[in-house]
Amino acid sequence: MGSISDFLENELLDHIFNVAYGSPANVFLGLSTADPLDTGAGLAEPAAGAYSRATITFSTAAARAITQNAKVTFTQATGAWGTLTHWGLFDQVSGGNMLAHGSLTVSKAVVSGNTPSVATSEVVVSYTAGEVADYLANQLLDHCFHADNYTSPASTFVCLCTGNVLDADTGSTISEPSGGAYARQEVDINGGASPTWDLASNGSLDNTHTISFPQATASLGTVTALAIADASSAGNLLFYENTVIDQTVGNGDTAEISAGSLKVSMS
Repeated sequence: MGSISDFLENELLDHIFNVAYGSPANVFLGLSTADPLDTGAGLAEPAAGAYSRATITFSTAAARAITQNAKVTFTQATGAWGTLTHWGLFDQVSGGNMLAHGSLTVSKAVVSGNTPSVATSEVVVSYTAGEVADYLANQLLDHCFHADNYTSPASTFVCLCTGNVLDADTGSTISEPSGGAYARQEVDINGGASPTWDLASNGSLDNTHTISFPQATASLGTVTALAIADASSAGNLLFYENTVIDQTVGNGDTAEISAGSLKVSMS
């Protein structure tokens, strides 16, 4: 399974919470003799022998993963390319930005006269289970690798939850308080009206300002999880966190999330 790059982590977080990231027109597969790492600093593509990246295509994302849907054939090598151990996905045929990377199932030493290829389904990029909703994982993978534009949410809303949240949940199926003046709280893009999100850096962002919920006019129950949705009610679940410290919000209490304490990250 492949991992998205540091570059793409920041772009996708800002696409959801701040500034839209445009889908790449094409995605290109590159080969490397070393692990590129999330930073791209370890990338070691062949420097000669007629090596060039090749266009790659993917099936529609499903079950939090997107899979290469056709064999990729590279140009015939006119010299040694070294022992290829890893792959990378890029938004340009040369240079550009690395989007994701992973290891080849079998390493291959390419010599002059070889015509390397990567079999269908060899390249897979996926989100591991937990904290990113199934809906969002599939939308982001299609946005980056299948040219299916995922429009940035018009706004994002923080939800208090009284039960654990699941990957498969929606904005309608999470357990939230009923009554007592409870309402999801909107958090604006960076530079907008308070409260806002920070800009993404190092694969994460957080709330720049304190997020305050309306003073409870009746008990809201025990808050056991937090979620982020794309609407003030119902809508789509985006992210969630089940490991918060349980807090009972009683009549007259004001629930708050202090500045910088709600961190959203990709890694």
